[in-house]
Amino acid sequence: MSVNSKRVFYVKYLAHPIYEAILKSRADVRLDRLENESPDAVSAPILTAAHAYQIGAARDELARHFHVDADLLRRAPNLLIVSSNGAGFDPVDVEACTAAGVLVVNQSGGNANSVAEHALFLMLTLAKRGAELDTLVRAGRWAERVTAMPVDLFGKTVLVVGFGRTGTRVAKRCLAMEMTVLVHDPYLPAEAMRAAGCEPVADLDAALPRADFVTIHCPRNAETIGMFGAARLGRMKKTAYLVNTARGGIVDEGALHAALTAGTIAAAGIDVFDPEPPPPDHPLLRLANLVTSPHMAGVTRESLERMAVQAANNVLSVFDGKPIRENAVNPEVFD
Repeated sequence: MSVNSKRVFYVKYLAHPIYEAILKSRADVRLDRLENESPDAVSAPILTAAHAYQIGAARDELARHFHVDADLLRRAPNLLIVSSNGAGFDPVDVEACTAAGVLVVNQSGGNANSVAEHALFLMLTLAKRGAELDTLVRAGRWAERVTAMPVDLFGKTVLVVGFGRTGTRVAKRCLAMEMTVLVHDPYLPAEAMRAAGCEPVADLDAALPRADFVTIHCPRNAETIGMFGAARLGRMKKTAYLVNTARGGIVDEGALHAALTAGTIAAAGIDVFDPEPPPPDHPLLRLANLVTSPHMAGVTRESLERMAVQAANNVLSVFDGKPIRENAVNPEVFD
């Protein structure tokens, strides 16, 4: 086998330097870096030779011509695998990859505990008025602390939308806090939810009025874009809290602003927007009953390293003819 016979490229950045270290430990692998602004004279030869594409930048941080679609696949005829850093794979046209015989993998599970913890952080911050109470102390407004009382999670009902690697972990943590856990996931058997100590709910609209907290853990796709619009937000309790650590676009931001302004729901914790970053004058950012973070739910020191190791191993497994199937987004390509 010739040295540097296997080619991997990425655009802009990698999740963690250990990815580069693992690949560079192999004499038969070459790793190339491109920038969003790389001219065709630089990028075209790299794409033509590439066997693997490691996507590190988020959807809105990655130049459109580096999103994986039919056009990029034509420019990268030797591509075998597209690997996304996290659980999401928004910049990838999976159907086009499948048609071209290109395996798509994510690093689902690598940051599941981190996202679950962040969802709980947002739930607790909302319920315990964390941001507001901190402001009162710093502003010398101690006497106002009882104007809007915090609430407990103990004894409350949470609706978990999506019961994959993250949703299951959120449910487990909520059960440990003695909450009632409802789960909506049309792609999993109800028995799996019951076995986890949760109550399956097939009808999302019917379940919403029961929930004190709604936390979203489903992928962004044609079925889920706009899933939480005015109608569904209107079915929630006025005292309920909505948390989204999944993907921007699943919650209609205009409808959420209207609901928060009108008091249709109590508050929301949002880690993701569409597009990202949101503009500084975004109407949601002016609301006191919104707690937000910059798409950081799955980004911790530990999770970045875990996902980088997982991603490197996924790529090398394909090069070695023994692909790891656990994180395959389109496993049908194995056929």
